[in-house]
Parts: sequence; structure tokens; C-alpha cells
Amino acid sequence: RPENRKVLAFVRRYESEQILCVANLSRFLQVVELDLAQWKGMVPIELFGSTELPTVGETPYYLTLGPHSFYWFSLQPKPSQQLVSDWGLTATTLPEVRVPAAWESVLVDGGKEAFESILLTYIRQRRWFAGKARRLKSIQITDWIDIRTAEGTAYLTTIVASYAEGDPETYLLPLAHTNPAESSQIIERWPHAAIAWVKLTGQEQRGLIYDALGPPGFADALLSAMARRRRFNGPKGTLVGSTNKAFIRLRGPETIKLEANLSTAEQSNNSVVFGERLILKVFRRVEEGTNPELELGRFLTERTNFTQIAPLAGALEYRPDRGEAISVAVLQGYVPNQGDAWKYTQSTLDNYFKAVEVRADAGPPTLPRSMLFTTVGELPELATQTIGAYLESAKLLGKRTAELHLALCSDPDDIAFSPERISPQDQRSMYQSISQVGLRAIELLRGQLSRLPLDARDEARQVLELEPQISRALKSFLARRLNTTRIRVHGDFHLGQVLYTGHDFVIIDFEGEPARTLYERRLKRLALRDVAGMLRSFHYAAQASLRTDNLKPEMLARMQPWARFWVDSVSVAFTRSYLSTAGTASFVPQAPADLELQLTTMLLEKALYELRYELNMRPDWVRIPLRGVCDLLAPA
Repeated sequence: RPENRKVLAFVRRYESEQILCVANLSRFLQVVELDLAQWKGMVPIELFGSTELPTVGETPYYLTLGPHSFYWFSLQPKPSQQLVSDWGLTATTLPEVRVPAAWESVLVDGGKEAFESILLTYIRQRRWFAGKARRLKSIQITDWIDIRTAEGTAYLTTIVASYAEGDPETYLLPLAHTNPAESSQIIERWPHAAIAWVKLTGQEQRGLIYDALGPPGFADALLSAMARRRRFNGPKGTLVGSTNKAFIRLRGPETIKLEANLSTAEQSNNSVVFGERLILKVFRRVEEGTNPELELGRFLTERTNFTQIAPLAGALEYRPDRGEAISVAVLQGYVPNQGDAWKYTQSTLDNYFKAVEVRADAGPPTLPRSMLFTTVGELPELATQTIGAYLESAKLLGKRTAELHLALCSDPDDIAFSPERISPQDQRSMYQSISQVGLRAIELLRGQLSRLPLDARDEARQVLELEPQISRALKSFLARRLNTTRIRVHGDFHLGQVLYTGHDFVIIDFEGEPARTLYERRLKRLALRDVAGMLRSFHYAAQASLRTDNLKPEMLARMQPWARFWVDSVSVAFTRSYLSTAGTASFVPQAPADLELQLTTMLLEKALYELRYELNMRPDWVRIPLRGVCDLLAPA
């Protein structure tokens, strides 16, 4: 009870919900302090406007109330705490929804509102939910399509997430139901899939609503829908399955049963592997229009000779009664592999740092930055001695990257893939986009400086002091007329987007940066954007390897020059191989000065993009892009 008797405050609980109610009984403005210590770590969220208030601590919680005002606050865990339970709640903590008839009532008026409020909490905990840094206001189920599976009937639902600010987002959530006898098996085997208990009015037993992509039945049904080119109608649209000529070869004989296994490696999507023959990628956040994963996969598989990809075998599209088709899933050939190139690179870096540890006091030579922009000069013998076979791997990866770009612009008659000359207006538009990336990153860094880990603040201040230099460096992008073309590119190219087969590389995941809109991801770009993405990934790999070694500060300082030597040497090997393979292609700057201008700008933009990402998502990693920005702006 507050000491201010003109204010009424109390907390009401129902199952997992906790609502703080505060009312000002006076006709004058009032200030009240509330003892909320037992809710320490919770975040009050005002229910009408979804406004998030500061986190509750041990000290009294102060509120200022307008005359005769009344507020309801939902007390919710901080987002970081919610993410801990990403793989599902326990049977005793799952929320419950009551419906008047069948469980499908959660899709319509009978239980829809109550179920949508449960989804409001559920999707915040999903790895594929992209709005974790935004204030989620509401969830609305907008359409559903029933699909028969081995477990019963499932529903592919489209849900719209609305936020306090900015545009809403659309997600796909397949729903299924199981009876009480089988619900424990779902929770035990696929805990991340459990959403809520559902109880019918007048019945004691309750069933379980879960994400249908847990058990294999739903994925099997999707594969069958594509193989048979089936159509499923819903209230507002149609789900359409299709395959191409490669499907029969990739699928193999129909007499062979392909067991479905859900992969847990994805973040923004979900993948299901079918017997090491096929892999199904189901998109979670969707927009109207063709996803680049489908568009580029179809082009590369059916119209080029580039084979270092997972070949497209089929697709699922949702065609609404109004608007463009939406890509739901793509079916690809499974690529046997030894893990992605990030994992392979980390294993080679472990050996590298162990080998150079005995040389740490001497330090390696510093490579001239100009080596990255010209074929003049050889890498020192020390690079071959210490880095070894990975230099050849970097060369091969550079070659495959160039071959990809050559394939993506191989049809001059297809407007979606033909190279385009860059006009002065295009160049200025690119500059404005790049400068916005830099501006937002610096503004966010300045605002979060006091909350950064202590060991990152000195480098953060250094980057803030470099703001005028960053602005000049980005503005130099306008100093020379771009005499190259822009083409379709991978769009989110890094070591994690490449599979290592043991002797070669296969490039995957062509959907582009998930944070960008579908329109932005389908734009033609400078090819060197992909090159810059891989070079920055080399830098991340080296720094991440040092982080995992838990080195003492003095040893870490001695190893940093060796990390820089590895990154520079590998980057030179990759870039030179790329340029040699691409040759005189229109997307490659032929003059060293033009190459330096474009690649340096793309590298700086990528480092600033990474800075903003880490500030929002992984503050403990922020030193890596901070160091990257400083290195790029250091004297050559």
C-alpha cells in the first residue's frame, strides 16, 4: 500500500499474468513511490499504449500520475530473461486457453483473442522473431490453411505483429493440436514447440497446441504438397506447391522413405532435412514478393552452370486473394558437408595461434594495405609457414565467389539479372544509404557508451572521436565516378553462409540480410559488397578465436598483431583470387584507385553495420566492429 493515500495501487494475478493497477484518486497531479522489490528485474509495460517503463529494482519505484488518471501495467520479464527459455516452457508453466468448442476456436472468435495474447509472449522467445529490439504491441491471426498430416490436421497461419512504432511484420506459424495422452511426448521431444494448453468448456482434460514444425508429420505433408503440386485453400488465400526438373533426381526413388529431421541450427528460419537427400527451408518472417532465396536459387539452378550451391528442387508459395504471392518455403538438394566455413576457419585458427604463440614477442611484419588492391608484391614467406593450407582455401573461396557473381549476371536479356551501369544519381543514392548506416551506428554508440562493457569503452570513445574522419571517408565515395556495373549479389555473405565439404566450398542462404526489406534485398548492388562481407568475416573469425582462448590481457595484446597478420594475409589471398577469376567483368573496377575506393567504402559500411547490430544484440561482441572501424581508418 503506498504512503500517498490519494493513490490506489495493487497487483492482480491470473495464471502467468501479473497486472499492476495504479489510480490517482485526486484531482491534482500526484507522485507515488511503490515497493515493487518482489518484482525485481521485471519490466512494467503500459497495456493501452504498450509503453515500456524502466526495469524494477530494489529501491522504491516512482510514478507521476495526472489528475484522476488510471494505469494498467503488465509486469513482464526483461527480453534477455525471456530468451533463456527459448527452447520451451515446462508443462507446469505453459499458459492455458479455454475455448467453447473445438481447439480450432483459437483461430476464430471463440478463443482467438485469448490465444493471440499468449502468442504475444510466445513469439518474443523464438529465435526467428526479428522484433526483439522493438516494442511489440499486439499479435493478430489473419489467415489459416488446413493441411492434413500423419498426426492429424495442422494449420499454417499467418500472424501480424504490430509495434508501438514502425511498420508491422508478418510471420508464418504452423499450428497443430495433440490429445492429453500424447502431449507429454511433444513437450519432452520438442519443448521449443509447445505453445499453450487448450481446454474445452465443460471438460477436465486439456490438449496441447504446438508449433507443427516440431514433429515430422507437418514437414512430410509440405514435401508431399510440393511433390504432388497440390493446392490448399484458406479463407483469404491459397497455398501452392511446385517442383522443378531437378526434383526427381534429387529426391531419388519414391520407394526410399526420407526421414524428416528438424535442424536447430537456423535462427531466422527453420530447416528440415529429409534423409540427406533434400532440405526444406521454411521462412518465418515473410513479405509479399519472391524471396531472393527462391529467385536466385531458381536462376542459378535452371539457367547457369554454377554448381557450388544447394540446387533448387521445389517451392511453396502463399497466394493471397489480393496482393503478390508470398514465398513460404524452398526445397533444395542436401549438400553433404563437414560444417560451415566458420567452423572450419575456427579450427585452423586454433592451430595458427598455437603455432605463433612462441613467436608472440617478436611480432609479425605489417602488410601494406595496397596489397589488397593490386596484384603487385607477394605475401611474405612467414604467411605460408604459419597460415599454411588455409591460404589455398581462401583462394578457392575467392574463386567461387567470383564464379557466383559471373553466373548471377550471365543473362543480359533478363532485366532481373542483367548488369546495370551506375548513373551519378545511383551513386549519390548509394552514398546516402551508406552514410545513414554510419550515422545511425554512431548515434547508437554515443547513446549506449555508459552501458558498454568496461573493456570496450576506450575503443568506443576512439570511434566517436573518429566521427569526422568517418564522414570524410564515406563522402570520398562521391569523389570518383563509378565506372562499374551493379548486379544481383548474395547480400549477406560471410563464412557462416558457406559449407565446407572437405575439399571445396558450397555457397548457401541467398535470402539476404534479414533486417532489410524484401525490396532492398532484391536490389542490384556493387559486387564488392559481398567481397567486403567476407573480408569482415575473416576479421570476426580471428577476433572470435582469441575471445574463446580466454587469454590474459598481456598475452592478448601480444597476439593482436598476429591476428591482424592472419586477417591481412588471408584477405589478400581471397581478393586476388577473386579479381583474377572475375577478370575484366563489368562489375570489377579495373583501376587500382577505383578498386580501393569501392572496397574501402564497402568495408567501412559493413563494419558500421556490424557495430549497430552488436550494440543492439550482443554488446559483449562490440569490440570486434569497434576495432574494425579503427583499423580501417588507421594510416596505411
